[in-house]
Amino acid sequence: MQFVPKQIFFTKGVGVHKEELHSFELALRDAGIEKCNLVTVSSIFPPGCKKVTKPQGIKKLAPGQVVFCVMSRIASNEPRRLLAASVGCALPVDKKLYGYLSEHHAYGQTENVAGDYAEDLAAAMLASTLGIELDEDLGWDEKKEIYKISDKIVKTTNITQSAVVKGDGRFTTVLAAAVFVM
Repeated sequence: MQFVPKQIFFTKGVGVHKEELHSFELALRDAGIEKCNLVTVSSIFPPGCKKVTKPQGIKKLAPGQVVFCVMSRIASNEPRRLLAASVGCALPVDKKLYGYLSEHHAYGQTENVAGDYAEDLAAAMLASTLGIELDEDLGWDEKKEIYKISDKIVKTTNITQSAVVKGDGRFTTVLAAAVFVM
């Protein structure tokens, strides 16, 4: 029996609470996926999988359902600590091929920096499977141009959540996820 998802949606969330686990639960609520039993998987975007909106995807989830996702999360209670969690996505032009999803989380990175990094990770993994040679020392903007010129990578994107930890001792959790719908 094969479990190949037909749809995917992207979501993100942030939660704050005195308990770290509860802050994670609140981040899941903010993302709209708290009612599911989440199973994290590695980073393949299935061939032919269709991206749907968050509201469309959430409607297809039932309480207690086992749901596969690629998730990035990070938490801290250190005052003024900048947190970022991101999932990058890179898709090939040929829809019969698989794409890549990447997870990245970091302290001290802005939403844009973390998002670009996650996008770059996904694109680099896809490029390597498509035979696109890259100089790893190139910046993300330069790599994007090479991907466009190659005519093998159609789209890269990311979803990223960032937050700054307040100074009141409570934990802040940020998460980003690509959620598969069966």
